Amino acid sequence: MSLRKPWHGVVVATALPFRDDLSVDLDKYAENLRGLIEAGCDGVCPNGSLGEYQTLTPEERAAVVRTAVEAVGGDRVLAGVAAYGSQEAARWAEQAAEAGAGAVMLLPPNAYRADERSVVAHYRAVAEVGIPVVAYNNPIDTKVDLVPELLAELHAAGHIQAVKEFSGDTRRAYRIKELAPELDLLIGADDVLLELALAGAVGWISGYPNAIPYVCNELYRAATEGDLVTALPLYRELHPLLRWDSRTEFVQAIKLSMDLAGRHGGGCRPPRVPLLPDQYETVKADTLRVLPLEDKARAQKAGL
Repeated sequence: MSLRKPWHGVVVATALPFRDDLSVDLDKYAENLRGLIEAGCDGVCPNGSLGEYQTLTPEERAAVVRTAVEAVGGDRVLAGVAAYGSQEAARWAEQAAEAGAGAVMLLPPNAYRADERSVVAHYRAVAEVGIPVVAYNNPIDTKVDLVPELLAELHAAGHIQAVKEFSGDTRRAYRIKELAPELDLLIGADDVLLELALAGAVGWISGYPNAIPYVCNELYRAATEGDLVTALPLYRELHPLLRWDSRTEFVQAIKLSMDLAGRHGGGCRPPRVPLLPDQYETVKADTLRVLPLEDKARAQKAGL
């Protein structure tokens, strides 16, 4: 039996394609997911912020998880279950479990600046569903910071098994390992991949593999294996694109890169609006510059 967990390796926080009328295109979504696994990615994370889950109806959100499970298998699916209320988050965890997902990813309460007791109660409520929970620390957007001490408490209580670290403070990796040695550390932002990989991360909840999965997989494997001869030059080449994962316009940027790479990106649902002209041109230029690296990585994987 494999010891790989649904959050191990390269797990892509998947973008969601829409039709011209902004309805969800589940067929193109499934095609994208199968392509990611073919490229070497280990799993997918539907209904994250990159998947624009906040704009989906409950029926659409449930269908996205079912589609992911059907496309790549439940052991490869880490379903986002973020919600304003703990009861709603728990219901989404139940839906993910019923659909066959292997684990769920959960933000802390973010309708207000929750205190520590509220955070613990929130994670306890979802953990009681019985499906493994990955915490998502994004204090930039949620205004709630899962500091290492709090993460250690949540892990010791059995509420979480891993954390997607998006604070940008790479020093936390070492503190987390000191306080909770068995808690799996996951790279949560594309532009700190190398730093957190070298600090012992066992997974990457990633954005840009949506567009350039082959070369991103090459970078992740080299980084986690300590092969800096390979990883460092690639990281420098990709970093102008990877930085977009930490910007407000990350969904639009990644979807544009997907379109340029021949994958199904497309537009976004409101209130997201198109990139400004200078942003568009920057993303386009940086994407076109790295596509030859993607083609090379694809050829290498194919043994050509």
